[in-house]
Amino acid sequence: MNVEVTPLPGIGTRQDFVIRSGRRVGVITYRDGKFELIVSKDDDPDACSASIPLTPDEASTLAGLLGAPHLVAQLGRQHRDVTGVDTQQIPVVPGSAFDGRTLGDTALRTRTGSSVVAVVRAGTVHPSPRPEFTFAGGDVVVVVGTSDGLAAATDILASG
Repeated sequence: MNVEVTPLPGIGTRQDFVIRSGRRVGVITYRDGKFELIVSKDDDPDACSASIPLTPDEASTLAGLLGAPHLVAQLGRQHRDVTGVDTQQIPVVPGSAFDGRTLGDTALRTRTGSSVVAVVRAGTVHPSPRPEFTFAGGDVVVVVGTSDGLAAATDILASG
């Protein structure tokens, strides 16, 4: 995909791309940290047919919804021939036990035998996070392990 980045002087930046139908879909990132999801009109790529303002938390959640399943699908394809190994995405709920705490604090590998292979935050993938990586509410943790290990990892990240 070719993402076009357009500076908007005094406002922020616009990042968008053309989808199969010919419409442009993108995000305006404002200098004050807010975001706006935009969709062009069918017949005019420079005119907006939809504009949805998003807070940073909402943008982060949307990015996680869009980014994590893609990453999990890729990992699933890579592990499909390895019996007993699964991949799962586990959300870090804002205000939960590990919101603001490190991966090392979870002792996830020791407690479950599962491995954290990535964390998706606001559409950015953080591969192979180290123990000092600090989770934030809205993160999606991508974990590889057995079905029992993944169930235990989900419980730990949800309740501590």
